[in-house]
Amino acid sequence: MDKLMKVKVKSSFVKRFESGYPLISEESLQKLNGDIAEGTLIEVINDQNKFLGKGYYGKQNKGRGWILTRNQKENIDQAFFEGKIKKALDQRKSFFRDSDTTAFRVFNGEGDGIGGLAIDYFDGYYLMTWYSEGIYTFKNEVITSLENLTKFKGLYEKKRFDAKGSYMEDDDFVAGERAEFPLIVKENGMHFAVYLNDGAMVGVFLDQRDVRKRIRDTYAKGKSVLNTFSYTGAFSVAAALGGAVKTTSVDLANRSKSKTIEQFAVNGIDFESQDIIVEDVFHYFKYAVRKQLKFDMVILDPPSFARSKKHTFSAGKDYPKLLEQAIEITEKEGIIVASSNCSTFDMKKFKSFIEKAFTQSGHTYKILEEYGLPKDFKTIKEFKEGNYLKVAIIKKLT
Repeated sequence: MDKLMKVKVKSSFVKRFESGYPLISEESLQKLNGDIAEGTLIEVINDQNKFLGKGYYGKQNKGRGWILTRNQKENIDQAFFEGKIKKALDQRKSFFRDSDTTAFRVFNGEGDGIGGLAIDYFDGYYLMTWYSEGIYTFKNEVITSLENLTKFKGLYEKKRFDAKGSYMEDDDFVAGERAEFPLIVKENGMHFAVYLNDGAMVGVFLDQRDVRKRIRDTYAKGKSVLNTFSYTGAFSVAAALGGAVKTTSVDLANRSKSKTIEQFAVNGIDFESQDIIVEDVFHYFKYAVRKQLKFDMVILDPPSFARSKKHTFSAGKDYPKLLEQAIEITEKEGIIVASSNCSTFDMKKFKSFIEKAFTQSGHTYKILEEYGLPKDFKTIKEFKEGNYLKVAIIKKLT
C-alpha cells in the first residue's frame, strides 16, 4: 500500500470534516509544501495531527480531492473500489430488472462513496465519467471491479478534466466490444438514441427521468408545449408521446435539430408535425411575445451557465428574469415545468425565484409538484451540493 501523504486542514473546517463532509476544498487546506501529484493518497489531519479521514488528491472545480474513508485502518485499493461498486450495483437491482428502462446511473460519485466518479448504464454498456486526473489514476481498479462484478458488452469513458475542467476529446472506448451508434435505450418505455463516443454528452440527461414520465403520463395530453434549451428534445418526445397537440423545441446549438429529429424518429413520431427551432432562447421569447404566441405548457431547463453572442446567463442570478418571460407566454391555467441543475442554491431558494418571477409579472400560481434527483442518483445528506436537481411543476392561475 502506498504511503499516505498527510495534509492539514484549517481549524475552521475541522467540524465540517468531522460531520462527514467529503469534499476537500482548496480553501480548507493549510499551505501545502510543494505540488502534490494527482491521485496521491492523502490522510487529512487537524492541527493536533488528529486523523479526520483519508482519500485522494485531485483537482476538480473548487475541490482538491475527496475523503473516501473515515476508518484509518481501511486501505484504498482494488478491494475498496470493488466493495463500493458492488454495493452501488446491489442498490440498483430493481433498475436492472425493469425491462422498460435500460439506461440509468449505477454509481453517483460521493453519494456512493467515491467522489469524482460517475458510472452510467446503457443497455449492457457502462460509461465511466472521470471528473479529475486524480480519480483517473484509479482507472484500472474501477475497470477490474466492473469486470469482476458485471457482464458488460463494453466500457466507455468521459474524461472531464482538461485545463478548464471540461470534456477531453477522445475515442472514449475502453474495453469489451464497441457499440453500434446510435445505441437505442429505453426509459419508461420511451426510446432514446445515445452516443457514448461523441463528445461530452450522450444525448439524454438521465436525472430527468421521473419528470419526463410525469409530463408524458399526466400533463401533456391535448397541450401545446414549448421546450426551451431543448438539447436533443427528450422532454418534447415525452410530451408528444403523452398526446401533446404540438411541441416546439428551441435550442441554440446547430446539431440540436438533427438530434431532436432522430429522437422523434426512434419513437415513431412524425417530426414534421413538430416545430424544431435553432435559435437563442432569449431571442425566441422576445419573438413569441411580439407575435403574441401562447403555450399550454412551457418547459424551462436552462444550463447553470450559458453564453451566446448577446447573452450571458447564470442560473443563480438570472433565473427569475427568465421565468418571467416564460410566464408571459404561458396560457392562463397553463403549466410551467421550471428546472435547474445549479448546485449553488437549494429548493427553498429556487422557490423564492419562482415567487419573485410571479410577483414581478403580476400573475398568481400554484406549485403542483416538486422533483429532485431520481433514486439511482444517490446523494448523502452531508454533501447537500450533490443533490443539485430542482424541478417545480407550476400552474399559472391568473
